[in-house]
Amino acid sequence: MAHLTPTGTIVAIVGEQSEDALATFDGIPGVEILALQGSDPGLATRRIAAASTPWIIHDADPLEHVAAAWVELFEERSSLGVLELEVEAAIARFEEGSALMPDYYIVLDPQDVPGTWRHWWLGALGHHAPQRVLASRGPEGPRDAAVRRLLTALPSSRPWPDPASWLPHLPFEIPDRVGLRDEV
Repeated sequence: MAHLTPTGTIVAIVGEQSEDALATFDGIPGVEILALQGSDPGLATRRIAAASTPWIIHDADPLEHVAAAWVELFEERSSLGVLELEVEAAIARFEEGSALMPDYYIVLDPQDVPGTWRHWWLGALGHHAPQRVLASRGPEGPRDAAVRRLLTALPSSRPWPDPASWLPHLPFEIPDRVGLRDEV
């Protein structure tokens, strides 16, 4: 598959209320909303790349299997081998262009996310581009503007490093410690 390059800023919304959060963007000019959770990753990538609006907001995570394997490894429900396989598969998808890293992740209600998952979003993933993983409360209704406001104030920062440069090191990203080794 050829590498696909979207024209807009890609925002992935993750969390229990991702479907409700997507709905809060309905009707905003320049925003394309894509409900892709559970879709084939290649199809999701093609739909994201085909969008021609300044903002592309979706609920598909190209790292969902890596994240689950990382969480299960540290919760002692899986093995290192499973995480390594998921990392290899994700890197292959990025290299062949059948996966796109979003520019930003918006994590809904991270305070309510179980511990190891919270460490994934705000630690293991977030520490590679801290300004690109943002926390928000979930929407309280279809007109709730909390998540919408984030779109107008996304921080600029360096882009995500190439996933192949950091995904293989995930087994060393220990919950409760990730990012701390770099602190004084």
